[in-house]
Amino acid sequence: MDMEYAACAIVAKPIVESLMNDQPKSLGDAKQRAILHEPGQATIQRVNWGGLSALYVKEVRRFFKVQTQTIWAPAVTTLLYMVIFTVALGGAKGTVLGVPFVDFLAPGLIAMAMIQNSFANASFSLLVGKIQGTIIDYLMPPLSEFELLMAMVGAAVTRAVLVGLAVWGAMVLWPDVHVTIRHPLAVIVFGLLGASMLGFLGVMASIWAEKFDHAAAVTNFVVLPLTLLSGTFYAVDRMAPLFQTISHANPFFYVISGFRYGFIGAADSPVLFGAGLLLAVNIALGMCCYLLLKSGWKLKP
Repeated sequence: MDMEYAACAIVAKPIVESLMNDQPKSLGDAKQRAILHEPGQATIQRVNWGGLSALYVKEVRRFFKVQTQTIWAPAVTTLLYMVIFTVALGGAKGTVLGVPFVDFLAPGLIAMAMIQNSFANASFSLLVGKIQGTIIDYLMPPLSEFELLMAMVGAAVTRAVLVGLAVWGAMVLWPDVHVTIRHPLAVIVFGLLGASMLGFLGVMASIWAEKFDHAAAVTNFVVLPLTLLSGTFYAVDRMAPLFQTISHANPFFYVISGFRYGFIGAADSPVLFGAGLLLAVNIALGMCCYLLLKSGWKLKP
């Protein structure tokens, strides 16, 4: 029995010492350990870059898996507008803002495709989660509302950029169309501001919508009319004063005008004013999206 007791003591001694070492050495250590393990205490005090990038990659992979539908099909649809206005209209050689009409039209078509696809991507993510019952996958991970919003809008902007590059690449090869970039900074600034604006709007639509018909209604009755009436196909200064005023109240107009300036060096409106206005609109829409996500409106039971 003594030998068995001694053997048990030898085996148990390291375990007891380990348990004793795990005990707090002082009251301060005990308080610190209690704080670290406090239920509900945030362990990620700043931006969760790992989670943000993971959600961003997930959203990009989602639309890239069906790139024929999400990238190449919109590019082909946009090119059909070029066919209509250059072939079906008899190849008229009129000039707008001092450049041939087709050179005036091409940058507007690129910007139009970008903002429409940015909205389409952002308006899908949360909506499909609500319909399929997988919205918890967006709400449960350790991501703040800001990180969730940035990941979804970032993916929408990425899709817009890819569509824009696809359309631009096709137009480079288009006969008698010149899409040489004169002001790269203007192209980048207005392209990103326009895509992010529609990304925020798409997130708001996906929060509000309860079925695909609701998102389609926003597309058909808000996004599409504002896009087509933004000066993509015409110069605003040729319209009646009333319609010029209405056009200048349309933020899409400044996206098209500023983006076109990067290609042809001329714009329908002051470029700096348009950039400042779009920045303000983006900030306002971003704050609205953040507050909606934080409140859980139509997202949490």
